[in-house]
Amino acid sequence: MTAAARTPRLWAIVGATGTGKTALSLDLAHALGEHGIAAEVVNADAMQLYRGMDVGTAKLPEAERRGIPHHLFDVLEVTTEAAVAWYQDAARTVIGGIHDRGADAILVGGSGLYVSSVVFDFRFPPHDPEVRAALEAELDAHGPGVLFARLRDADPMTAARVDPKNGRRIVRALEVLAQGADTHGAALPDRPVLWREPTTLVGVSVPREDLVRRLDARVEAMWRDGLLDEVAQLREVGLDDGVTARRAIGYAQALAQLDGRLTREEAIAETQALTRRYARRQVSWFARYPGISWVEPGADASTLADSVS
Repeated sequence: MTAAARTPRLWAIVGATGTGKTALSLDLAHALGEHGIAAEVVNADAMQLYRGMDVGTAKLPEAERRGIPHHLFDVLEVTTEAAVAWYQDAARTVIGGIHDRGADAILVGGSGLYVSSVVFDFRFPPHDPEVRAALEAELDAHGPGVLFARLRDADPMTAARVDPKNGRRIVRALEVLAQGADTHGAALPDRPVLWREPTTLVGVSVPREDLVRRLDARVEAMWRDGLLDEVAQLREVGLDDGVTARRAIGYAQALAQLDGRLTREEAIAETQALTRRYARRQVSWFARYPGISWVEPGADASTLADSVS
């Protein structure tokens, strides 16, 4: 089939943080190009949406993007709250435009709910700003523990899937319940249906021991590469007021170090522990994707491109 005759494809390259998804996305775009198929990359990392959050998110600099168009990077200010329903609409609009140009779209990232909202037929309940504000005030005043206990009593199935320390997810679940829903869900449907065909799901997997070493080294590199300076600069544009950005792993710890609440060693250790926990959740989330093909870091992207050309 010629490139002109084929239907543009949606690719999703997923997996835990630090597994090499970005490198594979670039290699895949290049390999598709050798088949005469244009490709563009779409970000599915919630924190890489934020302008200026570079070091702590391992965001690929523009100079290293090999001339491949990249979308949905640096589109939000740190004072803006990232919302998955907003992201779903934005990403699907971008992907539609890429396909209209006859190119494949490569969705790449490890934010499970963000990826799922695009790839599968995900629909979101509405927001209630007043309920949300009241719950967030409780979160700020008492921490996530009290709210999580309330969620566990009201919706044990959702509570079992939500990190007890993830205040934003707990608040959203309670907000949905307050509007009369029986459950928030917070998970893939039992039988997820693809948003559009053709779609190819590729997961990058690293053995647990190797992944832990990668992640610990990555966090140490963040501090060496200037995360504290980055966070200090972001404070000047309102990071402390950002509901989402200021709670990001690494950024919250850097803020605590700048304020003297954590030492450098404590900030790094806490970030490493939280990153490892987050990676475990990512692995569990993506393992449930039907039809996903798992590859190792540095996999031959030409083989992937050959399989659909």
